Amino acid sequence: MASVLIVNPQASGVSDEVVERVRAALPPGLETAAPGDASELARGREADADAIYILSGDGTYNEVVNGITGAVPLGFLPGGGTSVLPRALGLGRDPVAAARCLASARPRPLGLGRVNGRRFTFNAGVGLDAELVRRIDRRGRRDDGRRPGDLAFAREALGLLLERRGRFPDALEVEGAGRAAFALVANCAPYTYLGRIGLPVAPDASFDTGLDLVAPSNVRGRDLPRLGLAAVRGARPRGGLLVLHDRARIVLRCDGSLPLQADGEDLGDVTEAVFEAEPAAVTALVPR
Repeated sequence: MASVLIVNPQASGVSDEVVERVRAALPPGLETAAPGDASELARGREADADAIYILSGDGTYNEVVNGITGAVPLGFLPGGGTSVLPRALGLGRDPVAAARCLASARPRPLGLGRVNGRRFTFNAGVGLDAELVRRIDRRGRRDDGRRPGDLAFAREALGLLLERRGRFPDALEVEGAGRAAFALVANCAPYTYLGRIGLPVAPDASFDTGLDLVAPSNVRGRDLPRLGLAAVRGARPRGGLLVLHDRARIVLRCDGSLPLQADGEDLGDVTEAVFEAEPAAVTALVPR
């Protein structure tokens, strides 16, 4: 059996030099493949590989975990502009240093989330953050095929806040919990990163527990500083802010169609989103 390295050459941190240095740091005998359809590629190699390494951004990680059953160990190497998953697993931002760690890594069962049947690794959301993902996608890719980075995301976020004048009225119902303007669902902490800064929106979320939800209600301009502080320090239950921890199932019913994202990928508009925790769904390779 051999290990497989799946590479997304369009990820912002990937180059021919990086690929060669990563290959040199990992166990010998690797086969390298560009992602194409990473789900099908991972599914096809799951039975005959002793490990699958993925050098990419979060979108390709998502494709891989949606293509396998969980039997083969997965090594997530940071190759994207954000690469939330490997950083949340303690692998940092440097793909070569991460590869050296994974060369002598230990396996760890990793819980995932599902939304409407699709797996996600670190977060998903309905409403605001999904709208931001969609706006970034509408910008298209740069000449080298890569997505816009954090600066573009910040600009889109500011533009959306100005467009709405800081107002986000209630637009959905969290089953059994109440009304909310939008909802963020976390499978780990941090929820995401802004450059080097981790945003622990749901600070108690963990790969080893169920899903966490943070959902503010009836947001007005005066609420934005408090919500920004919660994003940096972590949200706690209080008036106007729903916080759920370690839930096996969370159901959202929208007043109308709202955008849905998972691991930073636009999944289209939905009127209902069913989130489910999937304990020990895959095996990840993590530093000893």
